[in-house]
Amino acid sequence: MTDIERNSPPDRRTRLRPNKSEKLALGPLPELFGYNLRRAQVAVFQSFQAAVSPHDITPGQYGVLVMIKENEGLSQSDLGTAVGIDRSTMVAVIDRLESRGLVVRAPSPNDRRSYALRLSPEGEKLMDELTPRIQEHDQAMVGGLSAEEQAQLKDFLRRIVRGG
Repeated sequence: MTDIERNSPPDRRTRLRPNKSEKLALGPLPELFGYNLRRAQVAVFQSFQAAVSPHDITPGQYGVLVMIKENEGLSQSDLGTAVGIDRSTMVAVIDRLESRGLVVRAPSPNDRRSYALRLSPEGEKLMDELTPRIQEHDQAMVGGLSAEEQAQLKDFLRRIVRGG
């Protein structure tokens, strides 16, 4: 018996894997929706990163850029609410995008306490390049599903977001 086995609780000793090539026991995880959603999200994220790797953009940053592009003059506060990001995190995201020259903050014409956001010319150019790549990536992720299954999956995911 190894030191690790000797110092482990008895019920844990039986779960130690002597051979790393053995499959890990997953218990109830494969039957949990959250586990499967998370695994799918990781797969989508990794594929997204490969599709846009030279541009160093995360899915969250892309979503923020889309929202700014589609809603020029949007405030950071309204943007954070729309994408579900708290205020301090949104400030950091915008700081990063601004430091990269992709987003411009301008004083809001409606509220002196906030900024109106817009894409810079570099941000516009990046979005023109990224959007078709990301659309291709997105379709590749669900390529094994029929059009009907894709529509059902979107519907199911939207219903989960709404809470049922």
